[in-house]
Amino acid sequence: MNDIKLPQTFDIESLKTDLKCCQEIDWTIHFNKKDFTGHWSSFALRSISGSELDILATPNATFQDTPTLSKCLYFKEIIDSFQCEKEAVRLLSLSPNSYIKEHRDNASGYENGFFRIHIPIQTNDKVVFTVNQKPLPMREGECWYADFNLPHFVSNEGETDRIHLVIDCLRNAWSDQLFATLGYDFEEEKKSKYDHKTKLLMIEQLSLMKTETADNLIKKLREELEMTSVIN
Repeated sequence: MNDIKLPQTFDIESLKTDLKCCQEIDWTIHFNKKDFTGHWSSFALRSISGSELDILATPNATFQDTPTLSKCLYFKEIIDSFQCEKEAVRLLSLSPNSYIKEHRDNASGYENGFFRIHIPIQTNDKVVFTVNQKPLPMREGECWYADFNLPHFVSNEGETDRIHLVIDCLRNAWSDQLFATLGYDFEEEKKSKYDHKTKLLMIEQLSLMKTETADNLIKKLREELEMTSVIN
């Protein structure tokens, strides 16, 4: 399953009230400058250094709340509602006439022990967000997961900034139960086949996470590689 609209919906006015608090501080231009044209900026609510300007979403790192998060009680309530370990939490803003070029994020799907949640706070009808060439009609206050291992692209041809709350989560028993209720196909996940090179890359990325879930996935991938080697 490449994308899932989660059942949670959030109060738009409360989201925008907390957003205003964050807009009192300058935001950082996204570091992947080759991946976009126009203006793409970010503001951290959880970061490695604890600074709002530290927008790196590096795996295998200890993340901490930034000072601004303590002032954003609704954002904190939303983050805490996900009963799993959280890594980076950011606000991502794409200005009018700006484009995030199609790209992939390595080891960033649910099968990798990771899931990224998008909650639109401010958007418009001329925003296009596609994953694997499929448009996701994300509306303000909704909650979405997508497999960002797949090619994805965003454009904003509207007249207002597109701003999402983005929460990076680590998979656990609670999230497995949630995804199961939403129709996530765990049997299909077990059957998923990746080529040798992709599996090695996934092992490399997962080894940085140093979590029990990641270790279990690494073990499974190594067993598959060994089995393939025996067959060949």
